[in-house]
Amino acid sequence: MTPSNEYQYLELFSNLLSIITVSICFILKIPQILTILKVKNARGMNIIGLLMELSSYTIMMSYNFRSGYALLSYLEYPIILVQELILIFFVLYYKQLLNKYSLVGSIIYVSAATSLLAGLVPSGLLAFLVPLCTPIGASSKVVQLYEILHTKNSESISVLTWFISAFTNFTRVFTICVESMDLTLLLNFCINTFLSSSVMIAAYWYKVPVRTKAD
Repeated sequence: MTPSNEYQYLELFSNLLSIITVSICFILKIPQILTILKVKNARGMNIIGLLMELSSYTIMMSYNFRSGYALLSYLEYPIILVQELILIFFVLYYKQLLNKYSLVGSIIYVSAATSLLAGLVPSGLLAFLVPLCTPIGASSKVVQLYEILHTKNSESISVLTWFISAFTNFTRVFTICVESMDLTLLLNFCINTFLSSSVMIAAYWYKVPVRTKAD
């Protein structure tokens, strides 16, 4: 097999991984939502981390929409965003935080999101916010990891959701290596793979019965 043929196969595999990654994103938060509904509590879930994720998804979706990109090129963002909003609602509900403050926060979010999408916010400011989504996304995972380690409780955390997150970030590491070798993107996805894997392991560990850990 010639080097040219090997690269073509790698490129084909990379494209397949990209399709799988985007497809999986459509159900990314579903296992987490179902887990909370099943256990009927949100212990171990960090609302600050969820709000950081929400802001990141909103900025990225708004940037792609305002830039006039094809919907299929960023379709995962609005779909994940809807799932994130549903997840935040149930976390607030089971943490008994549905009050006037959450209502005010909702109004502020809807106003900000509408301003971003409608073009009321200057495109230059939106472009400035986009690079901040990487540290915001990573920080949200750090906050969630701390919450699990601090409470030593992951009853309401979906291990599957965090496995999907780690897997999709890892596939992006592979596709970037094949397609562009962009070091900035590689660093971003490597960090997110590590953090998602850490949350997944912590969530699994604190679901294991105490006597099993002692053994």
